[in-house]
Amino acid sequence: MTISPPKDFDAFRTLSAQLGQNPLRVQGPGGNTSIKDGDVMWIKASGTELAAAVTQDIFAPVDRAAALAEALSEAGDGSCKTAVLDPTNTLRPSIETTFHAALDWLVVAHTHSIATLVHAVSDIGLAALREKLAGLPFAVVPYAKPGLPLTREILAGTTAETQVVVLGNHGLIICGRDVAAVATLTEEVEARLEMPILTEPSAMPDADAPEGFIWAAESWIATNERACTLAAAGSYYPDHVVFLGPALPTGAAGSDRPALLVPGVGVALRDTATASQKAMLRCLSDLLARLPSDWQPSPIGPAAEATLLDWDAEKYRQALAVRL
Repeated sequence: MTISPPKDFDAFRTLSAQLGQNPLRVQGPGGNTSIKDGDVMWIKASGTELAAAVTQDIFAPVDRAAALAEALSEAGDGSCKTAVLDPTNTLRPSIETTFHAALDWLVVAHTHSIATLVHAVSDIGLAALREKLAGLPFAVVPYAKPGLPLTREILAGTTAETQVVVLGNHGLIICGRDVAAVATLTEEVEARLEMPILTEPSAMPDADAPEGFIWAAESWIATNERACTLAAAGSYYPDHVVFLGPALPTGAAGSDRPALLVPGVGVALRDTATASQKAMLRCLSDLLARLPSDWQPSPIGPAAEATLLDWDAEKYRQALAVRL
């Protein structure tokens, strides 16, 4: 089956790649973008990386009406696997396909923006965000499990005019009538929410790393009392759980985990860590380094972590990430 992409598909792929190549916007296989063309919606495939949008075929064409029916719980299971139009396509559409279909804008870009996350993990941060985004068509949606639960929250918390959606403990969605509009609005939001680095990295540890590990560039987290406490207290957004597990473990509890927190010394990264795991450790560092001292972040909690760890869709994405 041959399905021709929309006329501005090249510009869409370029924007997607630019977002994916900026670790302050997207980390590893996180984030997703879509573009609609009549009855067809092109959506990033699960487990692929936006950074490769220009060099690889990472977008799957889906039947938008079928995906919308799943978003509204009128059909399917929310995975949108049966909505894929090309039977030769072996990749699954993004686990976020339902909200892309439900948002009635031509182009939708979902990122795990660090500037947004710094605000979206705490009540004080969200209050500041509301002031900074005043005048823009924005909405704030509480944390929900990615997929259908998140789609339902988005539908409940937005209107037809909403173009900026802030996802609590998750990230950012920008919608627009075309690629250029989404690119411009993305830069506007990022500029308004930009947060300075408040904690500079410290020197690398002098001690030997635990067997099977190397010291990570993010080791400053372990030598900063507040950052160390927060890193061990929980996970603050879904992809941390998916690729690094709940929080950062300490001592023997982390012997089988990709990253280990050694308080007062450093963060040890398994020498076989994947690119996705390294990207998520950097994400945590970028977040904690910008978090104001009076903004107390709230983890997503053990129950939310358990649903992510036991979810087939995320196990699939983890398996793909190992090959990248």
